[in-house]
Amino acid sequence: MAGGQSRVAATNRKAYHNYFIEERFEAGIELSGTEVKSIRQGKLNLKDSFCHVKNGELFLYGMHISPYEQGNIFNVDPLRTRKLLMHKREILKLSAKIQQDGYSLIPLSVYFKQSKVKVELGLARGKKLYDKRASAAERDAKRDMDRAMKTQRYR
Repeated sequence: MAGGQSRVAATNRKAYHNYFIEERFEAGIELSGTEVKSIRQGKLNLKDSFCHVKNGELFLYGMHISPYEQGNIFNVDPLRTRKLLMHKREILKLSAKIQQDGYSLIPLSVYFKQSKVKVELGLARGKKLYDKRASAAERDAKRDMDRAMKTQRYR
């Protein structure tokens, strides 16, 4: 997240488990008013979402935004496809990178930046099962070392 005040509405922690994040990008998102109010309440889920370039435009699929309680007729489909807002040259650059073998564009977080809703996208490469096991073992080893250091400090 680049400069300015920002408040994170949701993060996609599963993305860090399933992918190696190579590069990060920021994009605006086209939303209805009731969706913004629902995001302010923190009622969104990025778990199974992904991005795809179609006809030179960037779209976000699978992001669930719960309907706003007071929204009545203005509520829209919670799983609808949403258009992401980026400069044309950035979209073309991303499209070229996605065409490479094994790369995906995954939303990492949704946050507010000066009252605008922004999405942090990650250019990601999928992890294999042995990569996930290695990172889990590394995390466990670090936890054990921290625990040992903490007990050593209090002796």
